[in-house]
Amino acid sequence: MSEPDPAAARFMIIQIVRLSGVALVLLGLAIQSGRVAALDGIPAVVGYVLIAVGLIDTFVAPAVLARRWRTPRE
Repeated sequence: MSEPDPAAARFMIIQIVRLSGVALVLLGLAIQSGRVAALDGIPAVVGYVLIAVGLIDTFVAPAVLARRWRTPRE
């Protein structure tokens, strides 16, 4: 068997980070809007925090990971 490709694993990790960021934004919007009965007891400020963290997860974290994992120049 051949060795697993580390680039493919890193790509999947970056995509999972992006997807989790989108999920956090959606959860934050649901909390903040107050329209979901199961989330009624949660303060709106928690929704705003989740939205902010989700946006960072979606846009900033993948770029940081890609930069960190970049192949060094020779």
